[in-house]
Amino acid sequence: MLLDFFLSQNIITEAQYNAVLGELDTKYDHDPIRALVAHGVSEDSLTQAKAAFYKMPYRKIKAGDITYDTLKYIEEDAARHYKFLPLSFADSVLSVGVTEPENIESMNALQFISSKVGVPFKLFLVSLSDFLAGIENYKALTSEVAHSVSELNTELEMANQELSEEKKGGKKNEESAVPDEKIVEDAPIIKIMATIIDHAVGGSASDIHIENTGSEVRVRYRVDGILKTALTLPLAAFDGVVARVKILSKLRLDEKRRPQDGSFATMIEGRKVEFRVSTFPAYYGEKVVMRILDSERGVKSLEDLDLSQEHLTLLKTALAKPYGMILISGPTGSGKSTTLYSMLSAVDREGENVVSLEDPVEYQIPGVTQSQVMPEIGYTFAAGLRSILRQDPNIIMVGEIRDKETAALAIQAALTGHLVFSTIHTNNSVGIVPRLIDMGVDPYLIAPTLILAMAQRLVRRVHPDARTEVPIDESTKAFITQQFSTLPEAYKNKVPLMEKMFKITPTTDLPSGTKGRVAVFEMFAIDVDIQEMILKNPVEPELAKLVRSKGMLTLREDALIKSLAGIVPMQEVYGL
Repeated sequence: MLLDFFLSQNIITEAQYNAVLGELDTKYDHDPIRALVAHGVSEDSLTQAKAAFYKMPYRKIKAGDITYDTLKYIEEDAARHYKFLPLSFADSVLSVGVTEPENIESMNALQFISSKVGVPFKLFLVSLSDFLAGIENYKALTSEVAHSVSELNTELEMANQELSEEKKGGKKNEESAVPDEKIVEDAPIIKIMATIIDHAVGGSASDIHIENTGSEVRVRYRVDGILKTALTLPLAAFDGVVARVKILSKLRLDEKRRPQDGSFATMIEGRKVEFRVSTFPAYYGEKVVMRILDSERGVKSLEDLDLSQEHLTLLKTALAKPYGMILISGPTGSGKSTTLYSMLSAVDREGENVVSLEDPVEYQIPGVTQSQVMPEIGYTFAAGLRSILRQDPNIIMVGEIRDKETAALAIQAALTGHLVFSTIHTNNSVGIVPRLIDMGVDPYLIAPTLILAMAQRLVRRVHPDARTEVPIDESTKAFITQQFSTLPEAYKNKVPLMEKMFKITPTTDLPSGTKGRVAVFEMFAIDVDIQEMILKNPVEPELAKLVRSKGMLTLREDALIKSLAGIVPMQEVYGL
C-alpha cells in the first residue's frame, strides 16, 4: 500500500498515517497524497516517493517547458480524462507525465495513442498540481499560435486592401506587386517556422514535410527512415508557412504552378545546419519538403560505415587502384551519399587531384574540389564531367549516373586512367551491369572499367540497452538455414553459429528498442570470370549465380548476420 510505503520511508509520521488512514474511505477519492497534502505534507516530496514506489522517474514541470508541437501528440480531452500530459519530444521519443501509473485504463489508452501516432513514449510521474497547471498550456499555446495566424491574416488583408486601392488609383510599382514577402518576414509565422525547424533538428530528423490536406496543415518529420506527424496547424497558417520557406530559400513567391528547388542555412545551437528545399504543386496547395544536412553528423570514416571486415577489405582494395569505376546502387535515402563521402575522405587528397560533381554539395571535405551541378543553366553531370577531364584529375566522384551521356563519360574517364566512383539506381549490386547496358553502354567497355559493384540499404539499429540475449528458436534456425542454402560450402564459415539471438526489450528510455540506423551491404569485385560473363552473357540471373558461387552475401544475409550479433532487429531482416 502506498500509504505504508510513505511511513516506511519516513516521509510521514505515524500520527499523520493514522489521521489519514481513517479518511481514505470517505474523503479524497482514496488518494493518500491528496489526503496527506490536506494535512500539511509536501506534495512534491510525496510524489517523488510515489515515483520510487512505482520505480519511475519523477519530473517537475516548469513554466515554459511544454511547447505547442508537443501537445499535438495527445488531444486535450484525452489528456484531461486520463490524467496524462505530453511533456517533450526528443530523440524520436515522447516524454509523458502521468499522475496515476496504477490506472490500467489510462496506461492502455496511452499505448493506443502511441501506436496511432507512431511515436514511442517514456513515462514520468508528475504531481497532480503540476499536471493541472500543465494542462492549461493547451489553451495558452493554442491561443498563441491562433493569435500568430490571426495576426498574419490581418496583415495580409491590409496589404491586399492597399494593393486594391493602388490598382483603383492607377498606381503600379514593383513592391506592391508582391506584398507577401514583407508581410511574412514581419509576421508571427516566423515563430512557428522556427519551432518546426528547431524540433526537427533536435529530434534527429532527416526531412521535414509540410502539406495541406484540405482540412489542416500537416507537418511530418522523417526519423530513422519513418515519417511521423509532428504537429498540425490550422489552414490559415498554410500560405504564411510556405511563403516563409520560399523567402528563406530565395524561391519565387508568385510561382505556384511549377516545382522549385532551393536551399538555406541557419545556426542551431552553435553549429551550421543546411536545408535543401523542394516545393511541389499539389491539389490543395504546394507541398514543401526540406532535407536537413546537419554538419554535426559530419563525414564518417570507412571503418565507421558498419562494413564487415570482408566488405571493408574489398572497398579499400578497390580505392587503392589507380583507375577504374566503383558504383553504388540503392534507392533514395539508402545512405549512398554517406558512403561516397567516406570514400572521398579515404583517398590520398594531398598527392592526388580529387574532384567531385554533386547535387547538392552536402559536406565540405578538405583537399577535394567540390562542384555543384546546376541543370537549369545547362551545367549537368555530363557537362561537368567534360570540364573535369580538362582539370588533370586523378580521382573523380560523380553524384549520380542518370543518363546515357553521363554513363558514357564516366566509363571514358575510367578507361583513360582515372578512378571514378558514383551511384546508380538499381535493386541490387548485380543489377548494375544490366542497368549500364540499358543506358547504352557497350559490354566491352564495362568489363575492363568496372572494378567494384555495391548495393546498400539502411535499417534500424537495436540499442545495446534494449536487447536481451536468448537461445535461438527453431523457426529462426530454419529461416537462416534456408537463406544460406545456396551459399557454396567453401564460404559457409561466413555464417555465424546458430546458438543465440537477441530479443528487443523496450525500456522507459527506449520504448521502441531501436535508435538510429545502420547500413547493410552487398558487393563483389570484378575478376576475369565476371569480365568474361559481362562480355558474353550479361544478364542478371546468370551474373547472380556466378557472384554467388564466389561467396557474395546478399543484403538480407548481411542484415541477418548483424541481427545475430544484436545490431539489427530480426523484423528488419524480413523486410529486405
